[in-house]
Amino acid sequence: MLTPEDKKLIQQVWEKILSHLDDCGREALERMFCVYPQTKTYFPHFDLHPGSDQVRSHGKKVAAALSNAVKNVDNLSQALSELSNLHAYNLRVDPVNFKLLSQCFQVVLAAHLGKDYTPEVHAAFDKFLSAVAAVLAEKYR
Repeated sequence: MLTPEDKKLIQQVWEKILSHLDDCGREALERMFCVYPQTKTYFPHFDLHPGSDQVRSHGKKVAAALSNAVKNVDNLSQALSELSNLHAYNLRVDPVNFKLLSQCFQVVLAAHLGKDYTPEVHAAFDKFLSAVAAVLAEKYR
């Protein structure tokens, strides 16, 4: 469970990366496709080369969904319900992929934030992104 301090850290970090949030989403996807190539199977119609229009566009969607989650951190289930339905019932994405993308997003955050990505920030984002992944996977049960 996210503590008030975790939520504060998440909000502070989010403000720092807002100006390049879309790049973070794109970079996280590119990293996921590189490190976990099995995730490419859900994007057969995409040009998955780094910097492609499709990866950039989907990175923006990932970033927007995470922004929505940050804004609604106290009610993630409701905030992500539509996205959860889409992934579970229409796209049928393996829920493990949410965890993989979360890990990649954390690496991107660390790269962008440098020394500002403290152990406390890492722990807060780990809990937050785990909660997001759990909500996205809850319709699979």
